[in-house]
Amino acid sequence: MTDRRATDAAVPFLDLPIARLTLDQTVDAVLAGADAAHFSYVVTPNVDHVVRLDRLQRAGDPLGAAFAAAYADAGLVLCDSRILQRLAKLSGIDLTLVPGSDLTRLLLADPRMRGRSVAIVGGSETLVAALREVAPGIAFTQLRPPMGVLRDPVAMAAIETFVAEQRADVVLFAMGAPQSEIAAHRCRQAGRSRGVGLCIGASLEFIIGEKRRAPLWMQRLGMEWAFRLGSEPRRLWRRYLVEGPRIFAIWARQR
Repeated sequence: MTDRRATDAAVPFLDLPIARLTLDQTVDAVLAGADAAHFSYVVTPNVDHVVRLDRLQRAGDPLGAAFAAAYADAGLVLCDSRILQRLAKLSGIDLTLVPGSDLTRLLLADPRMRGRSVAIVGGSETLVAALREVAPGIAFTQLRPPMGVLRDPVAMAAIETFVAEQRADVVLFAMGAPQSEIAAHRCRQAGRSRGVGLCIGASLEFIIGEKRRAPLWMQRLGMEWAFRLGSEPRRLWRRYLVEGPRIFAIWARQR
């Protein structure tokens, strides 16, 4: 994978060096990374991630520094939010949109993935069996870490060992943010792994039908958050109604 820090394809926004690649270009970059002898990883920040990073840093939580370091060392940082894209536009910055869910779906469906190996960190007990039905030409393995992995050094070490020992072409970190990003960074720092990692959130749950994604018209209007809120109100109300709006204050402050 081409390091976005060695190209002029990235632009700083909200203290993140966001690559301005198209979705197809990103798939090509990931597939190139899959052949690499050294490990790199891709992150796809959205509003929730930026708000969480800001909150952790302002609170002086060590996880804030770890989260920021994970973003800083990523091979590619991609915009996964139409709201971030529109705020960037108001700042005079044009960002391309590369939703992590679309990237994961296209990657697994790409003919060039046939015969490759994919290691998954996180996900449900039935995930791998369902993925083998969706993408039968790919060899999947899985590690399901315990809850609270960020405060569990043994569990984090187990993730790093799993990724190193699998030697997979692609590693999908499906633990949510900032767990996925920090774990991917740990794997890169350890220097024992190869291939490319993607921090993908709930992408696999959408692919196998465990969760429904918003209709395309809602996605285009930047209202995917409203669909998810309606689908899981008890779990997501605070994220979208209390935490999410803080992105406007963060944008205004950093602008």
